[in-house]
Amino acid sequence: TPCDHVRSYLPEPQIDMECIHQAASLINEAKKPMIVYGQGVVLGNAEQELKTFIEKTTIPAAWTILGKSALPTAHKHNVGMVGMHGNYAPNVLTNECDVLIAIGMRFDDRVTGDLNTYAKQAKIIHFDIDKAEINKNVKVDVGVLGNCKQTLAALLPLVKENNHSQWQSSFDQLYEVEFKEVIDKEMNPTGPGISMAEVIEQINVATQSQAIVVTDVGQHQMIACRYAQETLPKSTITSGGLGTMGFALPSAIGAKMGAPEREVITVIGDGGFQMNIQELGTIYQTQAAVKIVVLNNEHLGMVRQWQELFFDSRYASTVMTNPDFVTIAKGYYIPGKRVDQRADLKAAIEEMVAAKTPYFLEIKVENEENVFPMIPSGSSVSDIRLS
Repeated sequence: TPCDHVRSYLPEPQIDMECIHQAASLINEAKKPMIVYGQGVVLGNAEQELKTFIEKTTIPAAWTILGKSALPTAHKHNVGMVGMHGNYAPNVLTNECDVLIAIGMRFDDRVTGDLNTYAKQAKIIHFDIDKAEINKNVKVDVGVLGNCKQTLAALLPLVKENNHSQWQSSFDQLYEVEFKEVIDKEMNPTGPGISMAEVIEQINVATQSQAIVVTDVGQHQMIACRYAQETLPKSTITSGGLGTMGFALPSAIGAKMGAPEREVITVIGDGGFQMNIQELGTIYQTQAAVKIVVLNNEHLGMVRQWQELFFDSRYASTVMTNPDFVTIAKGYYIPGKRVDQRADLKAAIEEMVAAKTPYFLEIKVENEENVFPMIPSGSSVSDIRLS
């Protein structure tokens, strides 16, 4: 048609069954298949279709940062997050799988790293509702156009029940490497400072992993998306496209208004919090019972980490001199407290979750904690660093 060149999409494109059959054939023949699912699953309300597909085929599945919570975090075939600060196993094994099945994701640069070295050994199947995304960044062998709720439903009867337990064990082995080098150290730090991962784990426990977690942008975002345990769909809201600092506070208000029966906890860095701090006024006016957790490391942490690792520790404009956040919150009649000792952390989070009103909790975390694993910008996903 005359408008084929316009970068838009039809809301309900016609499903091409020939493409579905081609995809099914590749999946059925695969020895080491891997799924990467993204926000298209969430926006398409295709969580159940994804779960059924994964459980029938037993294919290891990884999420993009915007796809998190499409599948329960603890699902046995979930193998972690891909991308710059994702998990070690799914990043490394992207370059070892024989069929890569991308569902509702767009192969952005934070997921792929160096495109010249991304999954070159694999046959690639791409399910997406937007024709402009297929073959845009990564050339694919089969492109399946449509809402993944419908395309996965069409695919399901054509794929065989399978057992990829040996391939899954490859992910398990690399997870153990990451656990030893990164996760255990973040969850059980030996120093006096509170780690960001500790905070997220205490939130998991206090909410029984049933909260909607809204994050801002930065180190805390990566930590929250790595460690937040979620059992219900549509439980992660984060700015994963443009990375807009200041996103979290107004978004959390919207989440609470949209799902008033759900616990909504927003995790924000001290830098991003001040970019939309005036939304405390909206919380006061609406009495939206949003729980605000500011992880205060007195830095623009992500920028500081890049300056340390890639610019020989030449720091510029990353130290934050902050006001008294708790007093400001109380000025809006929002109760709250500050925690700077590990011994007080669990009780403070339990008090916050138990509150029936808005609540503000500032947690002083380790000032110069870095977030790992990390794929250096422009590097191959195989070059992911653990330290």
